[in-house]
Amino acid sequence: MTGDSPQRDGTPGLRPDRPAAASDQPARPGLHSLTAGRGMLFGGDYNPEQWPEEVWVEDVALMRAAHVNLVTVGVFSWARIEPEPGTRDFGWLDRVLDLLHDGGIAVDLATPTASPPPWLGHRWPETLPVDESGHRLYYGARNQWCPSSPIYRERALALVTDLADRYADHPALAMWHVGNEYGQVCHCDDTAAAFRGWLRERYGDLATLNEAWGTTFWSQHYGQWDEILTPRRAPYLRNPTQMLDFQRFCSDALLAHYRAERDILRRRTPSVPVTTNFMGFFKPVDYWAWAPHEDVVANDWYPFPGDPRSPVRAALTHDLMRGLAGGGPWMLLEQATDGVNWQKHNLPKPAGQFRLESLQAVARGADGLCYFQWRASRFGAERYHAAMVPHAGADTRLHTRVREHGAELRRLAPLVGQPVPARVALVHDWQSWWACESDGRPSDRLLVTDQLLRFYEPLWRRGVTVDLVPPGAELSGYRLVVVPNLFLLSDATAESLTSYVRDGGVLLVGPFSGVADPLGHIHTGRFPAPLREVLGASGEAWLPVADDPPLRCRWIADAEQRGDADAPAGTVPDPSPTGVEFTATIWSELMRAESARPVATFLDGDLAGAPAVLRNEFGTGRAWYLATVPQEAAMVALTDRVLADAAVTGVLPDLPDGVEAVRRGDTLFLLNHGAGPARVTLTEPAGELLTGDRVEGALTLAPRDVVVLKPLA
Repeated sequence: MTGDSPQRDGTPGLRPDRPAAASDQPARPGLHSLTAGRGMLFGGDYNPEQWPEEVWVEDVALMRAAHVNLVTVGVFSWARIEPEPGTRDFGWLDRVLDLLHDGGIAVDLATPTASPPPWLGHRWPETLPVDESGHRLYYGARNQWCPSSPIYRERALALVTDLADRYADHPALAMWHVGNEYGQVCHCDDTAAAFRGWLRERYGDLATLNEAWGTTFWSQHYGQWDEILTPRRAPYLRNPTQMLDFQRFCSDALLAHYRAERDILRRRTPSVPVTTNFMGFFKPVDYWAWAPHEDVVANDWYPFPGDPRSPVRAALTHDLMRGLAGGGPWMLLEQATDGVNWQKHNLPKPAGQFRLESLQAVARGADGLCYFQWRASRFGAERYHAAMVPHAGADTRLHTRVREHGAELRRLAPLVGQPVPARVALVHDWQSWWACESDGRPSDRLLVTDQLLRFYEPLWRRGVTVDLVPPGAELSGYRLVVVPNLFLLSDATAESLTSYVRDGGVLLVGPFSGVADPLGHIHTGRFPAPLREVLGASGEAWLPVADDPPLRCRWIADAEQRGDADAPAGTVPDPSPTGVEFTATIWSELMRAESARPVATFLDGDLAGAPAVLRNEFGTGRAWYLATVPQEAAMVALTDRVLADAAVTGVLPDLPDGVEAVRRGDTLFLLNHGAGPARVTLTEPAGELLTGDRVEGALTLAPRDVVVLKPLA
C-alpha cells in the first residue's frame, strides 16, 4: 500500500485536496457500457446459492417478466466456491450464469471476499479483526477480516484470480463487483505494523511525525517506531492528529485491498467495468479518494420510512453520488422494496413509496436501479428483509408493483446518460468531517452531516439543484458555493475560495469552518484565519448555546444598515416567517465585522449587538458568514437572500411543500413526497414520458406520485 507523497508548499503529510485521475491512463469502460442496448438498468442482488436449482429456472422467468436486465451474483458465495482451503466448486455458478445469459439478463459478478468462510478464521485466527479494546471478533456474521492481514490478502486474491480466469469470457459478465460495503477497521498487531509503515511513508522520520502529532502535549513523544500503535482504548482523550491519521490510514488500507482485487480483474477483462458499493455519507471511508479508482460509482441507499426528512437526505446523497461520478451517471446498487430488518422498528413502505424513491434517484442522475434482494431469504440474519419476490411469492401486490416499475423504466431509456445541471456547489470533505468530530471539541451537537442537511434543505425546497464537490474543486462554473462546515482548511483551499469570490462568485460559509490546518492544528489568530480577508470578518470565541434561555437574533433592515433614521424598524427584504427575530441554537461565535456588514445580530447576553450573519463585498463577488445555527425558518430566509445575491432560481417558482423539482437534461421531474395531493403550475406545455399524455397549465400530483415532463418540440 502506498502512502501520501509530499504535498503542496513542501509540507509533509498533507494530502492533496482532491485525488486526480492519471491523465495518461487509457479510457476505462463505464456505466455506458452496461446501458448501451439495455437502457435504464433494473434488477437486484441474486443469491441462487440459497435455493435449490429448480427455483433458478423460475427466477429467470420471473426476472424476464419484470424486465430485469442486470443482477448482482456471488457477493457472499466464498464458502460455496471454496468449501475448504484450495478447492474450487464453480459448477453451480457456471449453471447460474448460463441460465441468466440465456434469459437475456446481464451479470454484475462479485468477488466474494467480503465474508470469508469459517475455515479461514478457524485455521488462521490472525485474519480476524480486533477492536480498539483488544478483543478479537469472530466468524458467524460477516466482514470478519482484517484489511492488513497478509494471509487474508493472499487467500482473497487467489480466489479472485481463479474467478477472473474462469469467467473472463463468459457472455453474461457485464460488470465486476469488488467486495461489499467496505468499512472494516482493525487494531491487531498486523494493522499496527501496517499503520507504522503508512506513517513512515507519510512523514519520513519520527521528528516530523512528533511535530505533526504535537507530542509535546501530555508527554507523548515517540522515540522508536515500534512504540506507535493504532489508537486503542485509552484512559482519556486520545491524540487528535493520531486519530485523524488512523482514519486516513484505514480508508487507504481498504482502498489498497479494493485496488488489488480490481487490478486482477482489469488485467484479465480490460473491457469490463469494475465497481464496489458505497454507502452514502459513510464516515469511515473517504469516497472522494475512492471514486477515481472506480469505473462505475454505485451506492446503497436505505431511507428510514418514518423520517420526515428522508426525501431531503436521499436527494443530498444522490447528489453526492453524482459528484463522485464527476457529474456523470451513477448506479443505485441497493435499495429496498419495503421494510428492512436491521432497524429497531421496521416500518413498511406505503404504496408507491419504493417507486417514488427509485425515480428520485433517476432524476438525480442514476442510470441503474437495483434492490437487495431478488428473492427474500428463508433463513439467515436477513430473512425479514424485503425483496423483489417476497416470501408469499410472485402472486403478490408487491411483486406486481415491481413488474410495473420495471416496465415503466423502459420508457425512460432516452434519459440514460443525460446530465443534471446545477449552478450551486456544496463543499464536503471526509477528512474535515473526521477532524471536526474528534473528541474534546467545544460541543458534540454541531455535527457535520446535520450542517450539510441544514444548508441543503432550503435549496431542495426551492427546487435549486446542487452539486457536491470536494475542497479544491473547480468552482468557476457555479454562481453560488456553500460551505456548511470545513473545519480543516488548507491554504490552497482558502485561496481557491477567495479567488472564486474575487472573480464574481457568491460564497456562503457556515460556523466552525477554517478552524484547523490539515494536521488538525488550530489556525492561530482571529478565526477563520485563512478566510478572514474574503469574509471581511473575524472571530475570537466559540460559544455553544444553552437550551434555556433561548438566544435571540434579529435581522437588520437594509435601510438600518445604510444608517437611514427613518427606516421602518425590524424590516428586511425577505423576513423570516416568524418575524424579524429568530432563535439561535446549539452554537454561536463572537465575531467582529471588519469590511463586512452585519445582516443579523444577537440580542441577548454577552453577545448582544454582535453580528450573527455577515455579508462582505469582495472583488466583484460577495461572501456570507453564518456564526450560529439558526432555526429552520431563519435558515430559509437566509438562503433566499443568498440565492438572490447569486441570481439563482429554482426550476419552478412557488413549489408546494413536499414537492421536489429537478431537471435532468431538458426533462423535468416532479415528485410529491407529501401526504396529500399537490398542485403545481407549469411554465410550458410538456409531454409526460411515463404515460405519453400532454400536460399544460397546472397539474395535481397525488401523494407519492411522480411525473416526468419533456418539453414539446
